[in-house]
Amino acid sequence: MFKGFKEFLLRGNVVDLAVAVVIGAAFNAVVQKVVDALINPIIGMVFKADSLDGALVVALPGGGSLAFGALIGAILNFLIVAAVVYFVFVMPMNRLRDATTKSADPDEPAAETEQELLVEIRDLLRAQAVAAPAAVATPPAPASPEAPGAHRE
Repeated sequence: MFKGFKEFLLRGNVVDLAVAVVIGAAFNAVVQKVVDALINPIIGMVFKADSLDGALVVALPGGGSLAFGALIGAILNFLIVAAVVYFVFVMPMNRLRDATTKSADPDEPAAETEQELLVEIRDLLRAQAVAAPAAVATPPAPASPEAPGAHRE
């Protein structure tokens, strides 16, 4: 029971997914700090608010409010994360995959199939058979009776 579970966990996709989740969580913390340290102060200067959460808040008549700034902040966080993931992880992996795929020379002819190889062998054997009968057609000359070692009856 544990052997199957271990094989499942060690399968490439599961391990890759676990690594991605851990890296994603750590990266989210980095993005959040960038937003808190760089973007929020700029927003504070422009909208006279501490962060995007406090900017662009529209009060509703029933006592509620619409926080457009919080929505814009969430979209901004998503775009930053998506851009970094794409440019740091996806693009290099695609280039690496393309480089390994293109390592096979496109000018090089494709490998012959088994049938093509057999046809080539057949043609070579036919060519040898045409050249060989000339050598086989002339039998060696018989030994003359006077030749030493010839047997007389």
